[in-house]
Amino acid sequence: MSAVLRTVNRVLTGLAGLVLLALGGAVLAVGFDAPAPSWWVHQGPHDVLLSDAERTRWRDAGWWWPVVIAALAVLLLLALWWLVAVVRRRRLTEVLVDTGDGEGATLRGRALEEVLAGEADRVDGVERAGVRLTGRRDAPAARVRLLLAPHVDPGTALHDLTTRALTHARDSAHLPSLPAEVRLRGVKHGAERVS
Repeated sequence: MSAVLRTVNRVLTGLAGLVLLALGGAVLAVGFDAPAPSWWVHQGPHDVLLSDAERTRWRDAGWWWPVVIAALAVLLLLALWWLVAVVRRRRLTEVLVDTGDGEGATLRGRALEEVLAGEADRVDGVERAGVRLTGRRDAPAARVRLLLAPHVDPGTALHDLTTRALTHARDSAHLPSLPAEVRLRGVKHGAERVS
């Protein structure tokens, strides 16, 4: 998720939460007979949200229902955009490979991920590896997660990963660079006895 989208998501979620919390708290307070301000919609626990006069006030106006429907449609489209932006897959589906003849070819992103993960699994001390490609198809980036054995030096495992698996993937796909974000985690193991 990009930084801008992440920020928009957090701001919208925070604002929606604050509005819902304020409205819900105010309705709950008025429901328990707390004094309400004069401008508040409800004046007491037995008050209705909309009176008959308020509900039928704009019924005969020709502009009322088109405006209501248009506003709700805009809100629906914004909510759908937000949902798609949050749920959308960030995985790179294909990588553009320069074949040297000016044509180019495409490589499935999933295939490159599996090959990278397989080579990363063969690095000494790596128990399990996971790879995800992100970025653009002509400039991919890799996110690598390594689960390391208990007594492995993380620096050595990282060096082996970059000089073997990542270099091999970059060279085989003829990429000018393959930036990678590597997350290392150790296998949980019990404490050893020292005598």
